Order: sequence, then C-alpha cells, then structure tokens
Amino acid sequence: MSYDEIKEFRGRKYSGMRIGAVHRWSYPDGRWWERKITPNRWEFTFTSTKERLRHAPEGSGAKPGTEYHWLIIADQRVKKLDEDRYSTVMFGRKFKVGHRRPTWRGFSYIYPEQPSYKELVISYLREVIEELEGMDEEEIAEYIGRFQPTLPTEMRAPPPLKLLKRESCISP
Repeated sequence: MSYDEIKEFRGRKYSGMRIGAVHRWSYPDGRWWERKITPNRWEFTFTSTKERLRHAPEGSGAKPGTEYHWLIIADQRVKKLDEDRYSTVMFGRKFKVGHRRPTWRGFSYIYPEQPSYKELVISYLREVIEELEGMDEEEIAEYIGRFQPTLPTEMRAPPPLKLLKRESCISP
C-alpha cells in the first residue's frame, strides 16, 4: 500500500503512513532553547534537521516541500551527569494538526471543510485529559517508570501504550 493511497482506520479515511508503522530518526544538529517564565513553567524552541536512521523505500513518503504541523505533548526526564551535561529522555504523544502540500496556500486547517487549528488542538488536549483521568495511580507509575534518562547514543523502542479510549481526529 503506497503512502498516498487512501486508507481507513476505525471508519475514518486517511492517507500517509499506515497505522502501526514506525519511524526512527536522528537529530544530529538539534538545538534546544528555553526560558523560565514562572516557577514551574518554561517556554522552549527546538530546531534541527531530522534524518532517517534507515533510507526511505523508493517512492515512499510525502513529496519534498510538504510541511506538517504537529502538537507534541510530552514528559521530559533528565539526569544530571556533570556540571554541563544531562542525559535526557522525552516520551509522549504527537498529534497531526495539519499538513501543507507544496502547491497549497496554507495548512489543511485553514480550509473551510477541515477542522480548524483551534478545534483540533482542543480536541487532542481533551483526549489526553480523558485518558489521564481514566488511569489509576498504578498505571501512571508504570507508564512513567518505563522511561529512564539514558545516554543519547541509546535508541530504544518505546514500550507499548494502551490505545486511546477516544478516537483521534485524523486529517485526510
């Protein structure tokens, strides 16, 4: 099944990578900038060129120039190694907010027949809140405990997570 073929998941049509497929990326030139704005809140920006760890199959994936907009909700755990270095692990969810094909004037959420940026983000945040509210303390401890800060050279597959109780909005 090709990347651009229309697929179906739980009664909803979508295109792109098939459900269950995995990507592994390297961020060799990653730069993280952060600023503390309250005692418990920071804002951050991460920039990098991401690279596949394995070459893409011939003819797969989006065309060059295609853009994606993701909402990332993640936990970050760090362990101080010395005065200047920390090992870091981030784990969480990545939600597709929109995409923009090279010939489009904007992202998919600006078009009237698509959910708006605001609608999508609120829906995803509600989904995460509902999932968290449905977990007991043991499930939360198990989820958080599976991820430990390691040296960046380690590449471990994340442990399986429970399927979301609520259907995600999937943009075609």
